[in-house]
This record gives sequence, C-alpha cells and structure tokens, in this order.
Amino acid sequence: MFDFDCAPDRRNTLSVKWTTYPEDVLPMWVADMDFLAPQPVREALAARVSHGIFGYDFSTTALAEAVSAWLLRRFGWAVSPEAVLFTPGVVSTMNLVLRTFAAPGDAAVVFTPIYPPFLHAPSQQGLQLIPVPLAEDEQACPRYTIDFDALERALTPRARVLLLCHPHNPVGREWTRDELLRLAELCLRHDLLICSDEIWGDLALGEGTHVPFAALSPEVGQRCVTLMAPSKTFNLPGLGLSFAVVQNPLLRGRLAQAAIGTLPHVNGLALVAAQAAYSACDDWLDALRAYLTANCNFLLSFVRAEMPSLRVCAPEATYLAWLDCRHALDGQSPYSFFLTKARVALSDGAGFGAGGTGWVRLNFGCPRSQLRTALERMRDALRSL
Repeated sequence: MFDFDCAPDRRNTLSVKWTTYPEDVLPMWVADMDFLAPQPVREALAARVSHGIFGYDFSTTALAEAVSAWLLRRFGWAVSPEAVLFTPGVVSTMNLVLRTFAAPGDAAVVFTPIYPPFLHAPSQQGLQLIPVPLAEDEQACPRYTIDFDALERALTPRARVLLLCHPHNPVGREWTRDELLRLAELCLRHDLLICSDEIWGDLALGEGTHVPFAALSPEVGQRCVTLMAPSKTFNLPGLGLSFAVVQNPLLRGRLAQAAIGTLPHVNGLALVAAQAAYSACDDWLDALRAYLTANCNFLLSFVRAEMPSLRVCAPEATYLAWLDCRHALDGQSPYSFFLTKARVALSDGAGFGAGGTGWVRLNFGCPRSQLRTALERMRDALRSL
C-alpha cells in the first residue's frame, strides 16, 4: 500500500538537506526523511489550500482529542486533552521550559553526546550546563547506558531541570522502563523538573515500544513536561508544530502564560496536517517503521561486512545511525573525510558534545537504493586509504 522505495527529486525545492551541499554530494545528514508525507495529510492540506484564505487560526479541541487518543492508542498513556499545549517547535518550547522553571544561574543537566540544541539551550536562557557523559559499553557494538554514579556526582544544588532526550539522538537508545524508573527516583530525590524530548517516540524500531517518562507514575507525571511532534513521525518538520504534555495544572498554567508574546501561534496548515496525521495515519506509520527497521538492518549488515574498521550503534529507535570512525581514520575528521572523499554529507559528531569527536551521524530515513549508494561510496573511500 505504501511505496517508500521511490522519492521525488528534492534538489529544486528549498530543502536545507538537499541544497546545502553541491549536487554531487549525497545528503545523509539533517533529520528529515526522503519520503512523501502520508496521503491523508497531503489531501487535508490540499483541501485547506484550495479554500484560499490563510488568516489567523487556533488549535481546536478536536486536535487535542486526536493527540490524546493517539497517546493512548500507541503508548497506553492516558492524557486528558486539556494537558496538551500546542507550540511551534520542540527546541523553542525546550527553551521556554528553561526560562519558565529555572532562574539565571541555575543549572540544567544533559547527557552527552546529544542533539546540539540541548547543549545551547541552557546558556541561551542564562543557565549553567551540567553535561553528564553517557557510559559506552565497549562489548556491545557499542551501546550506551546512563552512568547514574556520574550523574549523582555531577549534580549541584543549582541543578533545576533535567533535559532528557528519549529516545536519544544521536545514539539511538530507547531508554528501558528500569532505566527510566531509576532516573525518576533520582529526579524526585533531587527535586528536578524533567523536560523530556520524546519527538522520536513514535519511531521505535523492530518490535520495540516507547515508554513515556511521564507515564511511569502519577508522581513523575506531575513534575514532567513532555515534548512531542508529528514532524519526525510523518515527515512534517517544515510545517512547525509540536506539543507539550503537562499534566500538572500549575506547571501547565505557568508555561502557557510564559508562551504569550514569546512563541508564535502554530500556523493553520500545520494544525490541519496534525489533525489528519493523528487521526488517519496509523497504517502508514506501521509500514514506515517496518521499512526503517529493514533499512537499519541493511546498514548494520553492510557496515559490519564491508567497513569493519567502523563500529555502529544499533539504534533501538529513530532513523539515525551513530558511526564510530575513531579507529579507521587516524585522527582525521570523519565528517570531512566522507564529504571530500565519498561525496556523502553526514552530521559531524563533534557538534554533539563530549564523546562525539571521531563519530558521524547518518540518516537512513530514505529509499534503500539511496542508502546503498551512500554506504558504497563510504566503503570505497575507506578502501582508498
């Protein structure tokens, strides 16, 4: 029913992904997919555009109810529609959370390596950054875990907020319930607010399932702001819509008040697209997850067989592969090497904070033929050394 093997040419659009580099470079970097958005979304947008007037729009109760039903259907998480606040983006909302619930001089905790906006948001709001390196299990391909001892040692009396990336970008971990429970106990003991970015939660791979942090217990839910969006799930990042689930009414009121005059309203086309996505696209998402899982398996097999000098984290969620090139390039920047020698653009791991140097992030949210071409170019470049 869904053809993910064929993608339209994006070179002649305003795509950041496809126009940043010269035409002979294959872009496998920024996190949008080279797939059409679901048909129900495109039809809903076409109908809205045909109306021809684009005035000010507001989110509807129907959309909040659709999101609430989605969270229950996909994760077993019962959230009232009133707990859902619509915002124009996860990163801007993360910054708003820090501004609202911490004071200048307070500190925010992040696990590194991590998506770069997590590293920048605290200083942008006058806060200190407490980076806590994830533990790298050298025996497991590799695989990352939370170093709870290091986390406890790093916490200061000024720590107010934990910025959690769940599932984690770039290492691909879907944190387990046991890991989340241990993290929750620590947050409760140290009186930390949790801002949990769960934008990748819909994209668990294989038979994996996502456990929302706030769903662990009512007590945890009362001190958690969960950030989600249809952007990664349905390939809609350019429309600019996210939402915050805030079950504590006092926190929700403060966040909503802080957004006034700070965050713009979500645009009407994004609202229409989200309504269609959360109401009529379950089958499409199930098919997408199966395709991404097959892409992931192909990538893992290819790297292990054809590029044994590299190591790759086996992602449990997302469409991002985290590649360890430290033993292959003798100190060279892998980002620069593959861009120059393979004409493949990847995300430079050095920008993801401590532990990222010598790594690159590869986006496999694309037709398999495109993924194969990129990997073959990278293999040939390594063989030329």
